[in-house]
This record gives sequence, structure tokens and C-alpha cells, in this order.
Amino acid sequence: MSSNADLILVNGRIHTQNPAQPFVSALAVRDGKIVYTGNDPGAKSWLPNGGSEKLIDLKGACVIPGLTDAHIHFSMYSTGLQRVNAETPTLEEALARVARHAERTPSGGWVTGFGWNHNVWGGNFPSAAQLDPVSSDHPVCLWAKSGHACWVNTRALRLAGINGKTPDPAGGQIVRNATGEPTGILLEEAQNLVGSLIPEPTLDEMVDAIRQGQGEANRAGLTGIHDMDGPLAFQAYQALHQRGELSLRVTKSIPLEHLDDAIGVGLRSGFGDNWLRIGSVKMFADGALGPRTAWMLEGYETAPSDTGIAVIEMNALFQAVRKANSAGLSAAIHAIGDRANREVLDIYAEVAAHEPSGLRNRIEHVQLLHPADAGRLGQLGVIASMQPIHATSDMLIADRHWGKRSQGGYALKTQLKNGAVLALGSDCPVETLDPLVGIHAAVTRRRSDGSPGPEGWYPEQRLSVEEAVCGFTAGPAYAAGDEKRLGSLAPGKLADMTLLNQDIFSIDPMEILNVSVLGTIVGGKFAWRDARV
Repeated sequence: MSSNADLILVNGRIHTQNPAQPFVSALAVRDGKIVYTGNDPGAKSWLPNGGSEKLIDLKGACVIPGLTDAHIHFSMYSTGLQRVNAETPTLEEALARVARHAERTPSGGWVTGFGWNHNVWGGNFPSAAQLDPVSSDHPVCLWAKSGHACWVNTRALRLAGINGKTPDPAGGQIVRNATGEPTGILLEEAQNLVGSLIPEPTLDEMVDAIRQGQGEANRAGLTGIHDMDGPLAFQAYQALHQRGELSLRVTKSIPLEHLDDAIGVGLRSGFGDNWLRIGSVKMFADGALGPRTAWMLEGYETAPSDTGIAVIEMNALFQAVRKANSAGLSAAIHAIGDRANREVLDIYAEVAAHEPSGLRNRIEHVQLLHPADAGRLGQLGVIASMQPIHATSDMLIADRHWGKRSQGGYALKTQLKNGAVLALGSDCPVETLDPLVGIHAAVTRRRSDGSPGPEGWYPEQRLSVEEAVCGFTAGPAYAAGDEKRLGSLAPGKLADMTLLNQDIFSIDPMEILNVSVLGTIVGGKFAWRDARV
């Protein structure tokens, strides 16, 4: 044995997710890969002479494979760190934040932000009239927490040429008052009427923003992400990679509007290296629950004649999936409502029947399935890319809008039982970046205040801690075709680890919210390290 490890961890509670050796106390790393897992004496045998600084006594700390967020809008999160945080308990506080941001923005400059949730504010959409008094010198555009609606002021409406005569765009809606005038709320594709006017950050600005966001992600215990944002983010990741500054492993999706560009230059899912790889082509079938734009088989309990919005014609979506798969690109389709999920499953089934590709297609969110469709992801080999935190965040509005149908909503356990691979994430900035909050939600189906009670919301859908951790480790690795390199701690695999101050496998699951990250190791090096380690 060659005793020249770069990093040795001993005296830990190391959960490997490797079935052949699920629990060890020590491991050794060399050249960014794990070379040994086992006991303390075995790991110490890899200690080079005079290399005591390479040995870390974990003092009983918990170690798990590096956590990966399988669905995140990372450039949106990163740039949002510098914009209005509109996720407030009251409308008045959101308006106050806009006012403060406007005060330090040059006259005429855009004020943008993210995170408002009208359901928290009483259920009614806010309006341009409420924004106007605090932003008369600035156009304002604030995206909802769902990402499927935006709230703009009158100045922004005028810049976009939106008035009572403006038709709704395909796949979108301009919300109007009783006289037909726009209220300041734009749904789905209608958001682009204003969004297209907002200047994008420069590449340098995006690089700086993602660098800051990456630091926050590492601090939260993340070692990898599946990013769902656009080309500018991809350029920023490449720039950081060239400079040797990436401390997250990035699987980058391709927006549908750039499918032909990707095919034209020959990109295929999985192309790249250990740091930056091509993922799936991101597509949308419908909207979201909050603004009632999720596409439903039957009307909402709160609006029986309303079945949501299909944001693309289904034949066009079928053709896009077929084109992508034929070119070696997997598809990742956003589907919330039961009608949207059924249509997407039908498309995947038809494409596979005619041109089986072996690609790992995905459905993003899988929030509501009709009982007849519950087993179809597993049968078709479609990845269930789900976000556990949505269940606890949405449970009240899901019960209100979907009623008894919510029993088939956010059904993590059902997907596992039916053979689907779970790739779990946050949908940040729609929800928090913190993966431990997602693990807590998956295991308890309860909010931080304990609601809705000890058993949780539809408790039959609770995961075990091991299943939840697997969803943030092995699941994303499999979804990206990376299971030979990532997802567990075993000799030969990349040395990505998350260190925790408590063993989440043995504590009261509600206490997972109080666990802190002690360190984040990517490629055998600390991307973030607490002073206690």
C-alpha cells in the first residue's frame, strides 16, 4: 500500500451509501478520489511521514456523501442576493423593501426582486397601484415565489406597451380588472412582455454573483447542483472553471429555445468533465399551483371552471422531446398538475416506443399525479425530480385548491415504491437553498413549527432518512449519468462529502433543522470549513 494520502478522516460516523460497506469510521483520499474506507488504523496507514496536518479527527462528527441539489435556479438565486427580497410576511413589508431599493437605484433604473407569495398576504394578487407610490421614478418587476407570475408597476406596463387592448400571449395571461385594464400581474409567458425589457447582467457581473452564491451553497453543505437557468449562467460556470474557481460540480441544463443550437454544435447529455457537464433540455408543460396555472384534469376546488394553463402545445412538446432524444440529449420537463404530468408521461411513452434512446428523461416537480399515473414514471424509467420542501410549503394551498386530490400530491414514497429514481432538490430560490431543510421535509412532512401535527401531512409519503439522503446524493448522480463517480463514498469515487455536527440518522427527525454543517469537501479539499473541524 502506498502511504501518501492527501486527506485522512478518522473517528467519524461516516454513512457511505455504499451497500457493501454502509458505515465506517474513517476514510482516506488521494488525488481527489477516495482510496480507502474502513477503520481508523487502516486509514492512518495512508498517513505520509511528517504529514500529520493531513489527518483530521472528526470527533464523532457525521459524514455523508456530498449533497447535490437536483433542481436549482442558481444564477437566479445568486443575482437575487443583490436584489429585492420580496419574500415577506406582509404586503406592506414588501412595499417598504421596494421603496428602500428604489432610493439607492438611479432614476429610471429597474428595480427587480423575487419571492412574493400572495397566498401568505391573504390570497389576493397585489397590484400596480400598490407599487406605484413607492416607485414612481423606476420601472419595477418582482417575480413571485413560484416563478410563474410577476408583479409590475404602471411604469413597467407602459414601457412594455401593455394596456387594455393588449392580447394575452400564447401560454400566458395578463390579469385584468373588471374594466379590462391590466392590474400589474402577468402570468406564465406573459411575464416575458416585461421581462424581455430588463437588461441582463454582464458576464463579469454574473461571474461575481455566482461566485458569491457558490460560497453560500458550499456553506450549506452542497457539493453539486443541477442548474436550470440559461446560457449566461453556463458562460459564467465556464469562466469560473477556466480560472479553477468552481467549488460545485455543475450539471447544466439547456433551455428549449436553444435546443437547435445545442444540436448544431453536437452537444450531448453527459459531455464535460468532473466539474461541468451537459444535462438535459429543460422544457415546460404547465404553470404552478400558487397562481392556479398548473394544468389540471379537473377544475380547482376554488375555481371549478379553471383548469390552469398548458404553456406549450403538446405536439410541439412531443416533437421537441423526440428531436432532443434523437440527438443524444435527455429531456427534463416541468409538470405540476395531474393533466400536465399525464401528458408528459404519454409523450415519453410514445417517444420511447418509436425511438428508444436509453436516455434518462426527467419530470421536474411531479407535484400531482392522478392515481392511474402513479406508477408510470417507474415503468418508463423516467427520473422523478422532486423537491420535498414544496410539500410542506404548499400543503395549505394544495388542500385549498386541490382538496382530496392532494393525497396524490408530492408523493415521494409512492414514486420509490413504484421503482422511480428520486432526484431531490430545492427549486431555489423558490424555496431555501439549505438541503437539510429538504431532508427534514421529506422525512417528517412537517413545517418547522411542527404543523400539521406529529404524523405530518399525508404521512404515508414520508421517507426514511436514508432514502432522503439518497435522494440528494445517489439520485442526482444517477439522473446525470454520474453514478460511477458520485453519490456514495467508496474507493475510486470522487471525494465529495458533507460533514455535520450531529448524526441525522439517529436523532429525532424534527431536530434535523437544528443540525449545522461543519465542512464541505469537494474533490478531497475543503470548499468550506467550520472552525470546529
